[in-house]
Amino acid sequence: MKFRVEKAERYTLLKLEEETLNSFIAPQLKSEFVILHNEGVANLILDLSEVSFADSSGLSAILTANRLWDAAGTFVLTGLVHDNVSKLMKITRLDKVFTIIPTEAEAIDYVLLSEMEREIGGESEDA
Repeated sequence: MKFRVEKAERYTLLKLEEETLNSFIAPQLKSEFVILHNEGVANLILDLSEVSFADSSGLSAILTANRLWDAAGTFVLTGLVHDNVSKLMKITRLDKVFTIIPTEAEAIDYVLLSEMEREIGGESEDA
């Protein structure tokens, strides 16, 4: 599986550099999600801009990440630029489950804003 991980202070970007997200790639992607989660990554952005085909195994891998980051922080999908992938998200209604942001820059902004909101919320609860 080809991918790139960029770690910043408040988020990690994982860009999948594969055309297909299928049963061959999905187990490796799930493993990478578990590794990142265990490393303490609080916010993950998954960039699928190079993925032009996904199947149910691929969706299952993405659901794994969504579950892992549900309580830990923020999980965002970006780069759904290929019709096959974006239509699959709509058909399966996962577009209602995932936070999908159009561009990488907007996804980073979303994560940073979410992080600030959590910090402010935590401070007001402590007061």
